[in-house]
Amino acid sequence: MHFPEDLYYTKEHEWLRLTSENEGLVGITDFAQSQLGDIVYVDIPTVGHTLEAGAVFGTVEAVKTVSDLYLPVTATILEKNPLLETQPEKINQSPYEEGWMIRVRIEKPEELKNLLRAEAYQALIG
Repeated sequence: MHFPEDLYYTKEHEWLRLTSENEGLVGITDFAQSQLGDIVYVDIPTVGHTLEAGAVFGTVEAVKTVSDLYLPVTATILEKNPLLETQPEKINQSPYEEGWMIRVRIEKPEELKNLLRAEAYQALIG
């Protein structure tokens, strides 16, 4: 499995990539997508909303289960990845690139210090 060094990770298996000082992309990790199996649907009804760190921003549906998606930091959801509307399998195929889920504006950048870096995330999942 692959864990890019430039990402922040959560214990719930989401990642955050900063794209500017106060914006970023959020998705689920390679580990999470492998545990879920084939992803068939993504539901993100929170575009335009500001949510606290740890809040559920949507769900991802795999063949056998539905799983909540948790926001890594307090942020405003600016957009969802339009590619996932017709190709949710991109999360399985490319979890860190084409399979990103939402673009966010980070409201409390100080919360980044609460997230894991790649080495700590790898240790968490074993």
